[in-house]
Amino acid sequence: MIPFNVPPYCGREDAYVLEAIHSHKISGDGAFTKKCHAWLEEHTGAARALLTTSGTHALDMAALLCRLEPGDEVIMPSYTFSSTANAFVLAGAVPVFVDIRPDTMNIDETLIEPAITPRTRVVCVVHYAGVGCEMDTVMDIARRRGLKVVEDAAQGVMASYKGTALGAIGDYGCFSFHESKNYSMGEGGALLLRQEDPRAEVIREKGTNRARFLRGQVDKYTWEDLGSSYLPSELNAAYLYGQLEMAEEINAARLHAWELYRQALAPLADRGYIDLPHIPDGCAHNAHMFYIKARDLNERTALIAYLKANGVGSVFHYVPLHSAAAGLRFGRFHGEDRYTTRESERLLRLPMYYGITDSDVLYAAETVAAFYREGRK
Repeated sequence: MIPFNVPPYCGREDAYVLEAIHSHKISGDGAFTKKCHAWLEEHTGAARALLTTSGTHALDMAALLCRLEPGDEVIMPSYTFSSTANAFVLAGAVPVFVDIRPDTMNIDETLIEPAITPRTRVVCVVHYAGVGCEMDTVMDIARRRGLKVVEDAAQGVMASYKGTALGAIGDYGCFSFHESKNYSMGEGGALLLRQEDPRAEVIREKGTNRARFLRGQVDKYTWEDLGSSYLPSELNAAYLYGQLEMAEEINAARLHAWELYRQALAPLADRGYIDLPHIPDGCAHNAHMFYIKARDLNERTALIAYLKANGVGSVFHYVPLHSAAAGLRFGRFHGEDRYTTRESERLLRLPMYYGITDSDVLYAAETVAAFYREGRK
């Protein structure tokens, strides 16, 4: 069986985790956490990077930093993971879902401004598959309308939009280092700040000024603001740093596999059997995933079963949030759902991970082709 995902592992992680253990500093913000912060700031251009316990918690922190009040509205796509909306619902806001672009599965930037009301405070974009949203338009709207921009760049590490790292364009950017991502610490994430904000480290340290205390800037630390325990273990940071040191190699290997898929499946796309991912000009993606689109839900269901029967793991996602029970309860959809539901029912993800072999990629692609040769189209 070719698994859908294998968590990344480079070989340095063991030694770094042991080094952290023997340093007698295994809670957060030790030497490896600081190395990860420095790497993220250097490679994204963010004013500040802070490791978090998950990408979800990075979003939670971003929502708190936006100073939302009950009833405020946040515009976002419905085609995303629940964490994107939960962060703002927990802060008291209402998610306002808008339709996506069928070519990238990202938010349709032309639908943002029509969804703005006097209660709108934030636009949250999701860079699906590590392909950047149309950020020039998003940032122009935000500047003109006085809105904050949060980038859910959970899938976007090492990807960029017109030369700027995803996550470092808006006010706040959120990475994920879950085991399913290109770089992993098991469970973890990071918050990027375009500008320094002293509240960020306070929120991350359970609402206290502990970070300033440890730097000798205050003589005691106290409770100052809202917050929670968003610091990951130093063991997680050590594991992650072993991969960040090899980020270019990992990225190149994934891009190679992605391109191999594209070339192998191009004949099927040319004949109209499937659709392949689209990378707009100015976007440098990170091969976070390789997906195809079948004709409809029934065909996708049959294709997933065929792949499984022939030893290829594949998955689909997401159920659009506006149609989920919590989405109906906490949010609303603005405008027409032309593409979100339809495209979500067509999309299928093929195996993609660091270390996948060329032969496995080609076998997976050939199995897709065999499905269509056997008359499923």
